Amino acid sequence: MGADRITVVGAGFAGLTALRTLRKQSREVELTLVAPKAELHYLPGTIWIPSGKRRSQDLVVPLDNFLRRNGIHFHRAHATGLSGDGRVLQTDAGAVENDGLIVASGSRFLRKLPGIEHAIIPCDGIAAGEAIRDRLAALAGGTIAFGFGTNPDEPIAMRGGPVFEYVFGIDTLLRRQRRRDKFRLVFFSRSQTPGQRLGERAVEMILEEMRRRRIETVLGEKPRRIEPDAVVLERTRIESNLTLFMPGLTGPAWLDATPLPRSPGGLVQGDAQCRVPGFSCTYVVGDGGSFPGPDWMPKQAHQADLQAEVAARNLLRALAGAAVEETFASELICIIDSLDRGLLVSRKEGKTRALRPNVLAHWAKAAFERRYLRRYR
Repeated sequence: MGADRITVVGAGFAGLTALRTLRKQSREVELTLVAPKAELHYLPGTIWIPSGKRRSQDLVVPLDNFLRRNGIHFHRAHATGLSGDGRVLQTDAGAVENDGLIVASGSRFLRKLPGIEHAIIPCDGIAAGEAIRDRLAALAGGTIAFGFGTNPDEPIAMRGGPVFEYVFGIDTLLRRQRRRDKFRLVFFSRSQTPGQRLGERAVEMILEEMRRRRIETVLGEKPRRIEPDAVVLERTRIESNLTLFMPGLTGPAWLDATPLPRSPGGLVQGDAQCRVPGFSCTYVVGDGGSFPGPDWMPKQAHQADLQAEVAARNLLRALAGAAVEETFASELICIIDSLDRGLLVSRKEGKTRALRPNVLAHWAKAAFERRYLRRYR
């Protein structure tokens, strides 16, 4: 028999960490990456695009060298479906057979809020960061509104941290440009305690920082619609010259053409070992999966990396006929950056820590980015 063939779908944090772990554990398995482009887009760095601290070329890392060094085949394609047993991945560039599969194709934003096309979604790719930069530079003054939502069928499927970073980062940028007094910054949320998965102390610090910076808040009101020049909430209308809104998350559209089990919010169902129930040697990792765990378990790169490492090791065990028992840890590590300082939050089972904004956390975030991307260059 030939070497086991493992296919990884997705070139984001989870997919690449899975590939690195698989190759570290085994030089024999045949690895294939399926993705539209052989590139890693480092989306956490988009918060620094409006200030000019980062450009698109700083955040797009070609993967040719990484793939060559690790002997990984690249199948340039979009996934379009999956066979009933999970052993054949359908793509728009042909079928890819596998003995083991890791689904790491991420999530997509729910765009059901009426008028959402009038807002910029901050994490909707590097182009979104550039659009924010250009719109902000073109404004002589006015109101900028910031908010985020969730998936009503799966509240954990959301990502709010980057919105806080844009709020504080844009405030800092406008102050540096000496035009903060020409702008009104407003943060809105349906929750009275936005960012609560970060922990009670972190929420207090975030809201305290908003008050200190004269950033207005409208809390406890559900967004009804976004208009070209306003955000309409249940009781409040916020006139807005630029709206940044992060919707909740659901699974990518290609999953609809697969037999994979889905969560209420449309994500692929995974267990504590990252296995997809009912499917042999099929695993899910990252934002596109729904897993057992605490209600604060984040949708972020660090958590995706932890899941990917465990899934890779468990898949190799399964292919070898060994017991699959390793579970991933639920862990949140977040630095809410404001261009010159960062608020560090870490959370594990039974322990939450939040440090006030400081310059060391800002430097640490930049240093982590450099170190993380170096392994793929």
